[in-house]
Formats: sequence, structure tokens, C-alpha cells
Amino acid sequence: MEALEEAELCFSQHNTSCRKMILSHLETTLLYTLLSCTTVLTVVLNLLVIISISHFRQLHTSTNHLLLSLAVTDFLVGFVQMPAAILVFRGCWFLGDIMCAAIYFVGYLIVSVSVGNMVLISIDRYMAICDPMFYSTKVTLRRVQLCVCLCWIFSVVHSSWILRDFLKKPENYKLCHGECEVKSSYAEGIVDLVVTFLGPILIIILLYMRVFVVAVSQARVMRSHITNVTLQRSETVKAKKSEMKAARTLGVVVVVFLLCSCPYYSFAVASVNNLVGATSSAIEYWLLYINSCLNPVIYVFFYPWFRKSIKHIVTLQILQPGSSEANLM
Repeated sequence: MEALEEAELCFSQHNTSCRKMILSHLETTLLYTLLSCTTVLTVVLNLLVIISISHFRQLHTSTNHLLLSLAVTDFLVGFVQMPAAILVFRGCWFLGDIMCAAIYFVGYLIVSVSVGNMVLISIDRYMAICDPMFYSTKVTLRRVQLCVCLCWIFSVVHSSWILRDFLKKPENYKLCHGECEVKSSYAEGIVDLVVTFLGPILIIILLYMRVFVVAVSQARVMRSHITNVTLQRSETVKAKKSEMKAARTLGVVVVVFLLCSCPYYSFAVASVNNLVGATSSAIEYWLLYINSCLNPVIYVFFYPWFRKSIKHIVTLQILQPGSSEANLM
């Protein structure tokens, strides 16, 4: 009996060691295989997005720069957060307090930047659909790059403030040896909830409601039988259709993000009020992580240029001279 109890400890030599989650050999194998495959898929797919937008000159648009920033955060999820979550899946952390603090900081940073990217994408679609005449002059590549940089800077400041005490002394937050978990105060939890969820979600919903109303009205105009249509108007309608398709695709990205992040923030609210235990957080975290794997999958289904760029990358055509000038549209 004593040997069994020691086997359940993360560190058998410590009396204050955390206990491992009890799983059968089959359950352990299946879970680790599934999580590992999801991790590899997330890293590979988002790396393809990063290479595509960075390499091909035709893809250097303002909207795609927002997708590039989102792909970088999704890549970090697969490269940093998912492996760390696999290591601590059974409730044991073996990499020390400093690495625990670093992992949590990167996690908060990624969530904050992802939400910021979603807001910027919603603003971009709002400007493209609701103010198309001035879209090209207001939404320039340099302004988008500036907004992305500000988003990352704000996220670093926000994450540093939320985790300021935890980053200084992470060992003070451990209930047992081998634990890696941060517990925010009620005030910090509320601020984080408003800044990285409620506020951005309200902005996203309002912007896309406006986009939906304008899209419906434009669709009615396109379906109406108008005689004496000029060539200029025909080109304008064609451009609007392209913008509408992009809005629909990015709308799917935003909706999937909301569906995956709502359980995470619901748990965050409950944990602040001590309504749930720590073990239930694993599902919410992994649902949020899986969103990073779904984004590139959405691009594959909705963006022909991404499918073409994957073909160029896999067949090593990008190594040929002048490959960056390839036509993907």
C-alpha cells in the first residue's frame, strides 16, 4: 500500500509532492498520441501559413498581415504551450519554477495577442465592407503593421501586470511540490476578463453585425435587375463580392475562436470565485489550443491561394529563383 502511494507521487522523495492523475496504460497511450498528433499538426500547418504569407509577394496585403500575426501566435501555441500542457497533463511539472512562470507568461501573451488580432480582423472587414471607397487609403500596410506591433506591445504589458507577483515568486503559488499553476486575485481576474474577453467580444459582435447588415443590403442590390450597368459599376460589384467572400471566411475564423475560447473564460470566471477545481481546467485549455490548429484548416477550405502555396512549398518550388513572384490568385 505504501509503495502504491509512493508511485502516485510526482516526486517520491518529497513529502509535499503533488500526486499524479491515475490513468490506465491504454488511456495514457491514447491521450498522449492524440495530443502529440494535434501538436505536430498545429506547428506544421501554421508554419505553412507563415512561410506562405512571408515568401510570396502577392500575399503581402494588409489583411494577410493580420493573418500572419495570428499564425505566429498559433504557431507558438503548438510549439510552446501544447508540449508544456502534455508534460503537465497528469498533474506533475518537472521543469522548475522559472520555466513554469515563463510558460504561463507566454500563455497569457498568446491569448491576449490572439484576441487583439481578432479585433483588428473585425475592424479590417468593417472598413472593407462598410467604407470601401476609402479602404485602400485608410487601411495601409504600414498602418496595419503598426497596429500589430501595438497589439503585441500592449499584450506584453498586460500579461506582465496580470502575472507580476507570480513572475517574481512563482514558488509562493504552489500548494505542493511539482505543481505549476497560477491563481489570480479577484480584481486581476476581472480586469483580465474585461480586457481580453468581454470588451473585445463586444467590439467584434458590433462590427460584424454592422458588416452583416451592409452585406445583406449589398446582396439585394446585386440581385436586382438594373439596366444600363456601366463597366465601372460591374468592376465595383466584382470587388465587393471578393471583399464579401473574405469577410465570410474571416467571420468563420472569428466564430470558431469565440466557440473555443468561451469555455476557457467561463472556467476563468468560475476559478476566480473558487467554483471549480484545478483538474477541470485541462479541457478548457486544450479546447482553446485546438483553435490554433483549426485556423489553418479553415484557410485550406476557403482560400485557394493557401492551397496553391502549400503545393509550392511541399514540392520545393519556393527554392527556385523568382518563386516569390508566383501567381497564387
